[in-house]
Amino acid sequence: MARSDTKAVVRALLDEQARTYAEEAGIHLKDTPQPLYQLLVLSHLLSARIRADIAVAAARALFAAGMKDARHMRDATWQQRVDALGEGGYRRYDERTATQLGQVAELVLDAYGGDLRRMREKADGDLDRLRALLQEAPGIGPAGADIFLREVQGVWPEVAPYLDRKTLDGARRLGLPTDRDQLAGLAGEAELPALAAALVRAALDKDVVEDVQETVNET
Repeated sequence: MARSDTKAVVRALLDEQARTYAEEAGIHLKDTPQPLYQLLVLSHLLSARIRADIAVAAARALFAAGMKDARHMRDATWQQRVDALGEGGYRRYDERTATQLGQVAELVLDAYGGDLRRMREKADGDLDRLRALLQEAPGIGPAGADIFLREVQGVWPEVAPYLDRKTLDGARRLGLPTDRDQLAGLAGEAELPALAAALVRAALDKDVVEDVQETVNET
């Protein structure tokens, strides 16, 4: 595919799927403690074998119930966490996840004073170290770490371009390059989190691929 064609595909993809998962969950992501913690919660929920829209709804319900930072999550009762998860439709894993969310909050408070920027400082620019630190949180495995890093690259520029296996699966389905640097070069730096999220949606939903292809063919 010619570069002009690949750029057209990327532009159509971003025009139709530009929202990050953080934005869908109502997280105004910036490099401050509360939104970074909320992104960690969302990444935890999204990494389970459950639909993304349910995970997003559950995150919104937790935040609406006052569990917007590590301290409030820790201080909430287990039942309050379960109830909020249930309100968001997150029922299959609600009891285990409610326990893990409490444990993660404790870890974030004890190890980083509630501020994940200290985790970033501890990693000191080493991406593998940062992925490992994220996975010290109960319930955050490789998939959860990837989700967090895909979204946070917009505010932690040393992470970018973060295009993991799932994003490359989406690129492959769209006929886009699967070389990370080449793929990242098809969008602006500020668009990388949205591009990553859009590529994940393309990997998960053939309708996204078909809609993009239809849009490109019409232009």
